[in-house]
Amino acid sequence: MTATTTAPSAAPDHTRPTVRPPSNRLRAWATRAPLLPALIFMIVVTQLPFVATLVISFFDWNALYPDARSFTGFANYGDVLGDAALRKSVWTTILLTVAVVLASLVLGLALALLLDRKFKGRGVVRTLLIAPFLVVPVAAALLWKHVLYNPEYGLLNGLLHYVGGPQPDWISNTPLLAVEASLVWQWTPFMMLILLAGLQSRDQQQIEAARVDGAGDWQIFVHLTLPHLRRYLELGALLGSIYIVQNFDAVFTITSGGLGTANLPYTVYQSFYQAHENGLASAAGVLVVIGSIIIATFALRVVSSLFREEVGRA
Repeated sequence: MTATTTAPSAAPDHTRPTVRPPSNRLRAWATRAPLLPALIFMIVVTQLPFVATLVISFFDWNALYPDARSFTGFANYGDVLGDAALRKSVWTTILLTVAVVLASLVLGLALALLLDRKFKGRGVVRTLLIAPFLVVPVAAALLWKHVLYNPEYGLLNGLLHYVGGPQPDWISNTPLLAVEASLVWQWTPFMMLILLAGLQSRDQQQIEAARVDGAGDWQIFVHLTLPHLRRYLELGALLGSIYIVQNFDAVFTITSGGLGTANLPYTVYQSFYQAHENGLASAAGVLVVIGSIIIATFALRVVSSLFREEVGRA
């Protein structure tokens, strides 16, 4: 009879430290840590100046009399909204924005429909059409002012002289239209790129099925292409509006704000640099920022809806 012996169970080793996995919060901070320098830089460069502008907007502060500044609350905002010149500049800003955005959207849609077709040299044409958007805004305004609009040696009057037409002074006769034309030339490529991306994301099987059912090009455009491009048209309009509302380069370079072309950013410039009214200029600047934020909010909603649609298709 043999006795069976069982090995004693090993006692738990309490001396070995237990390694705990990092918490979700620590892992999240470790992931975001490389972005902190960029976030701090953005706050210092963008948010701190805006906070300073917001504080100055509550003061009656003329740069020529720095010792006479005083706290006035919302009085500067009342003066901005009640000033006839500022109200006119707001109307000019709205008119300029609507005209430029609508014209650039229509032309951008026409060019996008052209580039959506296959033809020889399409890549070269697309590159040439994008070029105006890559030009520095001040350089583009100078190009239109001197190369095209100049009544003595401008290209437009040169072409009219060649066919025996009149020789108008474009900036003096149609100042706001002159500014709008330069901005449309520069922003049409941007609209074209957005709408071309929308055209290339269409469901080709749906289009082929419509052609099989006897639908023509116009019917396909009205009933299939335009509804599909609605989000892209909204995005282009909102992004273009954000820029045009804040545009200063074209107005300053082409007309210097004269002849009824002074928009709200140029009026802010006049109040700050020419009248030295820091409080009024800051209040007007805050109103411009608030308007831009409202438009940007709608733009972000459109972008998020586009992303959701693309994820749904995938």
